[in-house]
Amino acid sequence: MTETEQNSSVQETKTVLADASDFNAVHALNSGWTLWFDNPSRRTTSVNWTANLKKIVSMKTVEEFWGIYNNVAMASDLPSGSNYHMFREGVRPEWEDPANANGGRWGYQFQRSIGEKVNEHWLHTLLACIGETFESSEDVCGAVFSNRKNCFRVAVWTRNAGDRESCENIGRHLKAVLGVNHTLEYFPHGGDSKSGSNAVYTV
Repeated sequence: MTETEQNSSVQETKTVLADASDFNAVHALNSGWTLWFDNPSRRTTSVNWTANLKKIVSMKTVEEFWGIYNNVAMASDLPSGSNYHMFREGVRPEWEDPANANGGRWGYQFQRSIGEKVNEHWLHTLLACIGETFESSEDVCGAVFSNRKNCFRVAVWTRNAGDRESCENIGRHLKAVLGVNHTLEYFPHGGDSKSGSNAVYTV
């Protein structure tokens, strides 16, 4: 092989730090993730809700994540009553999905007066999920952002509500990620989180 052939066979690695529009180095995520959207204010039955759940896009690299995040609506700008869902590839953001069926969720409500600041909390939650920074990250199924009339809500769904240690590890880390001092509660899927009577763990 000639020197010219050798040089041409070795492609120079260009990173996004050198040129944001022309790079060939990518950084794979440990798991693929999918962004979903739904607007439950329009649903009347579980069938209609399922039909209203829309898959937006999937991602497998850090670069894809940032490309998507920077080109979709900010969480605070979602229509009232709607939700973003970021879930592991192959897992639908529904209680009935096999990965979620025995699980539950940690959640925290922010007052609407927080305004655009809530976008930072949502972003930090997403980064904790796709970056696998939870101690029991394999038990994290996804995260949900909900825009409601009286609040913004951020939740992390886990796959096994019966594993107290794993659930509490995830809850403590979420609390740190959100930077809040208030108590977080964990509800198995199907429980009444409004009444608070079915919260099984708190951190």
